[in-house]
Amino acid sequence: MEFTKKFLRAKSPCADGFRWFSRHVEDGSGYQQALDTLVNAGRVGDACWLLSQFGPTNEVLTLDRLEADALVFAGTLVVRGNVDVSGVLQTGRSIRAGGGVRAGESIVVGEDVRVAGAIVSQGLLQVGGDLRADWGVEAEGDIRCGGDLRAGWDLVCHGTLALKGGAFVGQDLIAHGSVECDKGVRVGGHLTGAASVRVGQGIWVGGAITGVQHLEAGWGIKAGECIHAGGAIKAGESLSAGEDIRAGDGYGVFAGLHVQVDTWDASAQVWAQQPPERLRSGVWLGPCVV
Repeated sequence: MEFTKKFLRAKSPCADGFRWFSRHVEDGSGYQQALDTLVNAGRVGDACWLLSQFGPTNEVLTLDRLEADALVFAGTLVVRGNVDVSGVLQTGRSIRAGGGVRAGESIVVGEDVRVAGAIVSQGLLQVGGDLRADWGVEAEGDIRCGGDLRAGWDLVCHGTLALKGGAFVGQDLIAHGSVECDKGVRVGGHLTGAASVRVGQGIWVGGAITGVQHLEAGWGIKAGECIHAGGAIKAGESLSAGEDIRAGDGYGVFAGLHVQVDTWDASAQVWAQQPPERLRSGVWLGPCVV
């Protein structure tokens, strides 16, 4: 793809950006060359805008390691070692890394991410496809994932966690904002939240669920320890906790919301050390035996 002033003007760029581009990028320059020119001049925002307008390429950049102030690449980035970017890291397609990936501002990836280490973003972490890190995942801003998110260690999100797929976390999931997950959530350790958690399918947590506001799952909810919420607890099917189940003051506990009342004995079971206060639906069957 070659760029000309006429070609760029058709995308209605801002006046300042168009003037700078006209002066510094020659007509006929390649797409990635234009992105690199913008990044090298410190106009990273313009490079990200350009990528959003013209989309990804099939180009692959392969490196032993990457250290840079910023990178906006239209294709796939493959790095044998670590990726350390002090500013913005954005690719049109995927990122593969044999080590960890860190960005001082944000990480935006058009397709999948697969890294052998940890992923750390000091701002937004946005992935169009699946995200998999053999170590932990942490973002100071929102985490948005268009597929499944898998973290071998902890998953820590200081903003909103929004997943189109499921979450599979080896250790703890710590969410400072709301959690919205279209599929299921499986956490090997504890799930600690500060806002509401809503999951389209089931929630399975090896430890405790605490700190969340409203807790809601389309299927069942199971925790190895306690389930404590500041608001309502709602499960489409069964509820199970190794310790107690407790909703917030003035709120209820609901099981079997997505099944018929006649099937509650089988599909709306509530297992806990004692009957939850304000159990509004479902059938308490006693302490969890598993």
